[in-house]
Amino acid sequence: QVQLVESGGGLVQDGGSLRLSCAASGRTFSRYTMAWFRQAPGKERDIVAAISWTGSSTYYAESVKGRFTISRDNAKNRVYLQMNSLKPEDTAVYYCAAKVGPIAVGLGSYEYWGQGTQVTVSS
Repeated sequence: QVQLVESGGGLVQDGGSLRLSCAASGRTFSRYTMAWFRQAPGKERDIVAAISWTGSSTYYAESVKGRFTISRDNAKNRVYLQMNSLKPEDTAVYYCAAKVGPIAVGLGSYEYWGQGTQVTVSS
């Protein structure tokens, strides 16, 4: 069982930066692939980025490549999402998710979810 708690969301201007953090409970955190998803009002929840349990493999949605960076610290049971050059279209609730096994892009593959943190980018 893994419990996930996101933090770091907020209001930022177009072009600004935010760093999201996800704190995970459980001693087996290092065995989980971790991901960030986001959901804007009226839209589906889509993957933003994912990182393998070793940190050696990552995945990014095309819309965030070159702007967002996912990382993890297994010693602290945390995964991060550094978001730079934010745009109004990045406005969404951002969710942390965990799964056993390799990186997957479908939300149905992830077993554990946080409650989400709101990111709002003003123009």
